[in-house]
Amino acid sequence: MGDLPISPFIDFEPESRLFRYDESKAERVIRFIETFCVHTKGRFAGKPFLLTDWQKNEIIRPLYGHMQWDTQLGAYRRQYSIAWLEMARKQGKSQLLSALGLYHLVADGEESAEVYGVAADRDQASLVFNVAKRIVELSPRLRGWVEIIDSKKRLVYAKTNSFYQVLPGDAAGALGVNASAVLFDEVLTQRDRHLWDAMRQSFGTRVQPLMIAATTAAYTSAAFALAEHEHSVQVQDKPWIDPNRFVFARNLPTDWDFRDEGVPPCPEFPKGTGWYYVAPGLGDFFSIETMRAELREAESRPQTLQSFRVFRLNQWTSQAERWLDMEVWDANGTLAFTRDALKGRLAFGALDLASTQDFTAWLLLFPGSPHDPEAGGFTVLPHFFVPRPAVEMRSNMADRMAHWEREGFITVTEGVVTDYSVILEHIGTDAETFRIRMIGYDPWNATHLISLIEDRGQPTVKVPQTAPRLNDPCKALESGLAERQMFHGGHPVLRWMADNVELEVTGDGLMKPSKKKSGEKIDGIAALVTALFVASIPMEEDPEVNFIDFNQIRTLGEEGITDEEQQALAEFLEAWNADDD
Repeated sequence: MGDLPISPFIDFEPESRLFRYDESKAERVIRFIETFCVHTKGRFAGKPFLLTDWQKNEIIRPLYGHMQWDTQLGAYRRQYSIAWLEMARKQGKSQLLSALGLYHLVADGEESAEVYGVAADRDQASLVFNVAKRIVELSPRLRGWVEIIDSKKRLVYAKTNSFYQVLPGDAAGALGVNASAVLFDEVLTQRDRHLWDAMRQSFGTRVQPLMIAATTAAYTSAAFALAEHEHSVQVQDKPWIDPNRFVFARNLPTDWDFRDEGVPPCPEFPKGTGWYYVAPGLGDFFSIETMRAELREAESRPQTLQSFRVFRLNQWTSQAERWLDMEVWDANGTLAFTRDALKGRLAFGALDLASTQDFTAWLLLFPGSPHDPEAGGFTVLPHFFVPRPAVEMRSNMADRMAHWEREGFITVTEGVVTDYSVILEHIGTDAETFRIRMIGYDPWNATHLISLIEDRGQPTVKVPQTAPRLNDPCKALESGLAERQMFHGGHPVLRWMADNVELEVTGDGLMKPSKKKSGEKIDGIAALVTALFVASIPMEEDPEVNFIDFNQIRTLGEEGITDEEQQALAEFLEAWNADDD
């Protein structure tokens, strides 16, 4: 390798800081890529892979140059063990990922290195491998060092007994490996975290392993990738939360007009704005005319607009067929409130039981704003119940579910099925705290629990989940959100369900939330629509009641009754007889 020293460590005592920056480590990677790697497609094919400034300064240098003191090793090693690279389509992700894979195979100084390419399936993982293979074929020097075994999707560097191998897209395929580097492509396609965890746990005794996870934004239904994205964005803002995770993520801000191209990098905006920020390859290896053409198509064909925002602008959005606009939804959740602020208020209840082995939604709807019962709109107070096994089955949402339970947004019941006694106790407490006028319920699977509620004297009403019954409540929800009068306080579980909802529309235009079409859970929104139906039922005002003490009448006899009492008794008996007739 000539001038590329084999040892990745610096042998000296640490300075006063735990972390340091070693420019030579970063420059080693840059030098390898620009010296030995080439482009593989189009007019640049066969030419040296010269990294752009943003690739060098925002990815390579910080990822490979930041070091951390390892007490057990007695030397500095790479700080980062996970790199999250999130960028829009056609920004050179596969080319960069394959070049880094070759670096870890040939030049990272790891004896018997094991570099693995993984994705949702073997074909997806092979996309990066095929680029790496082509780099080797087109690079005179790498071609002499690296053996290609295409039938096995394997590259071999015999000098250090190292290889780069594509794995099948499941956790079982990771058994027995001792990875030194992992190229994890298109995390958005992962249904759960099993493969992710399997590869992380495959590092074994490696001194400075690295998993490079590269992805584009996705629809928010990609729950695992969304959870990793949200964590990575937090780390990007507050690196101390997870100091071993490197994050490069360029997403177009949600408050930016996606039609605004923005400006290229300049002294005032070093990373550019708008399209130039989210697609740093514009003007270099990616044409802005392509973006403009796709935007025109998206504007003329609305069903393609979400795809443009996700894959070109790197925005996490709901799928096009989703019902509720989440920006509008979030605007209704900015007013925070507490449960105590609603104490004693009139409320309408709703109960939705999707299954005894999954979420149960209990929701209270209060007329008015959180702090003014006479104001327009409604205040929403939901709570959710789910059995412990259902939580454990949702491995792709493990962190989120744990947070919801910890913060009291959900109650996790023990046992295989939802514990109705826990729900009943919660509803009983609410009935003592608020004035619940009526509870609406989806009759499916609710008979037993509703009978227990009715035994406690709570009025209920059956609300079949049909389009004719729910059409008006659905419109009421849309209107309330549009007018910023559906105060939900930003409840995260209800938001997740709102983001999942798809509508079922009948031939005559009536609509209702569709659990079948939505795929993910929407029980909280189903309960909210049910509560809006209950709130629309005309109800008489509470009657004014006059009590007559019959014991006193018997004691005193007729002579002991005053004229007023006689009149009251006569009116009572007249009304009683009239009711009997």
